[in-house]
Amino acid sequence: MNQRLQLNVNGARHTVETDPARPLLWVLRNELDLLGTHYGCGEGMCGACTVLLDGHAVKSCVTTVGEAAGKSIVTIEGLAKGGKLHAVQQAFLDEDAMQCGYCTPGMILTAAALLQEHPHPTREQIVAAMNGNVCRCGTYGRIIKAVERAAGSRT
Repeated sequence: MNQRLQLNVNGARHTVETDPARPLLWVLRNELDLLGTHYGCGEGMCGACTVLLDGHAVKSCVTTVGEAAGKSIVTIEGLAKGGKLHAVQQAFLDEDAMQCGYCTPGMILTAAALLQEHPHPTREQIVAAMNGNVCRCGTYGRIIKAVERAAGSRT
């Protein structure tokens, strides 16, 4: 049964009428036209659909829109501020940490959540945090370097 839900996405309020059990991913892509959040596995295993929910990285394919209602949602489109890339976005560019780019939004948002919680993570903490995101191109080494750069531990 559809309900009217309030979403706060990238700092903007949106009202959607949908089934609260619907995956957040589909509302972001199909209702709000935010296409940077990608569909990967549909089971929360690959990380392509990662968004920030109240600052925490979540897989939007297994997070319902009802769970997200009333909370702060940040997608890759909302990470940069005032025309300036987020430190993780810039580091991914600087380290050439993307190849095909399909996993990149989820990787960046996962890294941003990690750095919010642990501003100077160890390499082991980075690897553990990024473990839920799959890069089919295998750029893991550059991804780790990018997160280290964003944390200021690598220049």
